[in-house]
Amino acid sequence: MAVTRTTRLWRILALAAFTAGVLLAPADGGAAERKFKRKECLDCHTEEAKKFSAFRYSHEAVKKGECEACHQRHGIVPKLLLKESGNRLCYSCHKPASIGMDQPNVHAVLKTGSCTQCHAVHGSNAPHMLKAEGSAVCWECHDRKAFERKNVHPVLAKEGCGACHATHASAQKALLKAEEGQLCVKCHAPTSGGFAKAHGGYPVAGKRCSACHEPHSSDQPKLMKASVHSALSGGCDQCHAAPSSPKPFAVQAAGGKLCANCHDAKDVTKGQKVVHAPVRKEECGACHDPHASNSPAMTRAAGAALCTGCHAGKDAKKLVAHKPMSGPKACLGCHQPHSAPVKGLLATEVSKGCATCHPKVAEEGKRKVVHVPFKDGDCATCHDPHGSDFPGMMASRQDKLCFGCHADAETRFVKAHTHKPVLEGKCSACHAGHSTDRPKLLKTDGAKLCQGCHGELMKLASAGVVHKPFAEGACLTCHDPHGANAGGMIVKDQKALCLSCHAKVAASSDSAKSVHAAFASGECTKCHNPHGAKLKGLLNASGPDLCFSCHTKQKEKMAGETRHAPADDCLSCHSPHQSAQPKLTSEPVLALCEQCHDVKAPQFSTRHAGIDAKVMHCVACHDPHSSKDPKFLKTAVHPPFAARQCDSCHLPVGGK
Repeated sequence: MAVTRTTRLWRILALAAFTAGVLLAPADGGAAERKFKRKECLDCHTEEAKKFSAFRYSHEAVKKGECEACHQRHGIVPKLLLKESGNRLCYSCHKPASIGMDQPNVHAVLKTGSCTQCHAVHGSNAPHMLKAEGSAVCWECHDRKAFERKNVHPVLAKEGCGACHATHASAQKALLKAEEGQLCVKCHAPTSGGFAKAHGGYPVAGKRCSACHEPHSSDQPKLMKASVHSALSGGCDQCHAAPSSPKPFAVQAAGGKLCANCHDAKDVTKGQKVVHAPVRKEECGACHDPHASNSPAMTRAAGAALCTGCHAGKDAKKLVAHKPMSGPKACLGCHQPHSAPVKGLLATEVSKGCATCHPKVAEEGKRKVVHVPFKDGDCATCHDPHGSDFPGMMASRQDKLCFGCHADAETRFVKAHTHKPVLEGKCSACHAGHSTDRPKLLKTDGAKLCQGCHGELMKLASAGVVHKPFAEGACLTCHDPHGANAGGMIVKDQKALCLSCHAKVAASSDSAKSVHAAFASGECTKCHNPHGAKLKGLLNASGPDLCFSCHTKQKEKMAGETRHAPADDCLSCHSPHQSAQPKLTSEPVLALCEQCHDVKAPQFSTRHAGIDAKVMHCVACHDPHSSKDPKFLKTAVHPPFAARQCDSCHLPVGGK
């Protein structure tokens, strides 16, 4: 039966309806369940669950069991599987503005550290989920000694740091909750009789109380600072106008002129020619606090911190610090504060000042050869008196420092081969920095200096044969101590260097027909040890072993053949450097052969077909080194010659 177009359309619609029914039909009970049943985090992390439940103060997310508020179930960030790293995770709920992060002064720990330095992440037994209660959390970073002196500010003891300081950020410096003067009057009533009497009737309310008082604790009564201006005991009107005047805090004279009322300028400068700039400009307040300070002599800061306020960079942390800089005197270990007889406010001349602590170094000036800067007392030419990143408190890397005076050396030392100490900038490996009893400030004599590094090489001095310069410790006869363009840091190329002493060898090479390749290329050390050897002639090896180190093919050939007896002593036939004969033979070939073979004997004539030896060339037929033939004939032999049929090619004597 033919299928009409309408029939086909109905079939398609029926199939689509069936498929949709299958897909949308509810599954049976078993299939409705998920493959994995979701578990809560604390179902596995049971130990954490016990710990969290014991906290007095818990993170809101922990209370609600919403671990995924912070953690990813499968994880993004390593280890803790956190959604975000660092403070950004906290800021997703605790908006920065809500904790004052928009304020100009932000707690350093929030700027550079993490919220977790103060807060526990899940919970704690301290309010605000702090890691410790009250001020104890602050003392994790801040030295508690400053808060536990003899007399402690009552508000600190009772309410802790948070009484005056904001925890995260503030509009005020030091994270104060209000301006200093306004903050203090919240507890101290400035209108009370006792308060007014204690301050001499001056209207100090709203002023900077920390000018005289310690805000945390002090060993002095009334929380006064450790060092108080003696004028205060006589009343503030020693320097200021009367408390009843229109301007009670106006000073009676400006700057140093006010100080001079009590402190005679002559007593301060002591008539010395170098005067500290603030003293010269009558700016005593640049260094001294006019009221009180925790530093000796009422300085505005203790130790080097006072000086580096103006002399920036001198306090930079260096790998090697000058001991006085970190000591109790700091800068005053070398400098005078007001005036001095020497430039730089030094208490004495540089060399004398350094010798005070370095007496042994000062004694070095008595030696025969003294380094010019040391002789002139200019220690600071080479050393940084405050601190350095280089050993010995050098002002810079040794070589750069030395090149500052020895400028020509920097160019001279740039060679293809540089001595390792020079390359590393360690001039002091060989030279003394201050003085010595030897030329060029060398630390010790000749070869002893070289021996410090080349100890193994020096053992050759006890070999059977020692090169004369080496035996005499005259290393510089052959070597440049800084660098050279020739290998081994020799002063000339090998051939020129060796021939400068061994002139006879050079003279005989002019008329030579053959020259040893190693000698021609100036590679004397291929055969000779330049320092010492057990063999005569400073040879590197004995007999044919030396020659075979280059002539390897000859060695291989001779190993499988009968060796010619003289071949065990190459020099029995050959000259080592050059020769008037080909192939470096020491004499013409026949003359060499005649030394062992009697060419006039009847049997010699018989064996050689009666041919006169004088017209023969032995090596034309014989291998002089080795052969598989007992008569040392060459491997490839002309058949008539092998059959001794010379007349096949040659005419009889006389040509008939």
